[in-house]
Amino acid sequence: MIIEGLCTTTNPDGSTNIAPMGPIVNDELTSFLFRPFQSSATFQNLQSTRCGVFHVTDDVGIIARAAIGTLSEMPHLIPAQSVDGQVVASACRWYEFEVVSIDDSQARSEIRTQLKHTGTLREFWGYNRARHAILEASILATRLQLLKAEEVRKQIERLQVIVDKTANDADKETFQLLVSFIDNH
Repeated sequence: MIIEGLCTTTNPDGSTNIAPMGPIVNDELTSFLFRPFQSSATFQNLQSTRCGVFHVTDDVGIIARAAIGTLSEMPHLIPAQSVDGQVVASACRWYEFEVVSIDDSQARSEIRTQLKHTGTLREFWGYNRARHAILEASILATRLQLLKAEEVRKQIERLQVIVDKTANDADKETFQLLVSFIDNH
């Protein structure tokens, strides 16, 4: 199964990179397989530092903004406990991991990890239909070079109906940010 969330890694200058990520996980959430493209900062950082932190969050706004590179302000971070990394303080749960192996034989790498520490900051509040739609639109925004424009437009129109019916104002604003990004790329 793939679970959507955020991955923090450490950049060469010591700053924190935040990226949306959907690792393949087992049912017990004890095994994570990340598949970042080799051109991504996440891949470069994991190859270099061999560790990171994966976050489960119900804040789709941060996932969407990280996906399209408009995360203008870094969220509050706290130090990880077992790896050299940072935890997003507003996340629900986090999973500190070390890299066990990297298969970079294809453009989309496969990075196997071993969990070193997990923690819970707060309960997962959940998603309504609009937040699911925002996650889907965020994924579309990261796949523009892989998908046909007509296909993306059809999916966005379908998602727009859901957002119009079920979103609060903040989620509507996030969705419109994604639509603008997609329209301009």
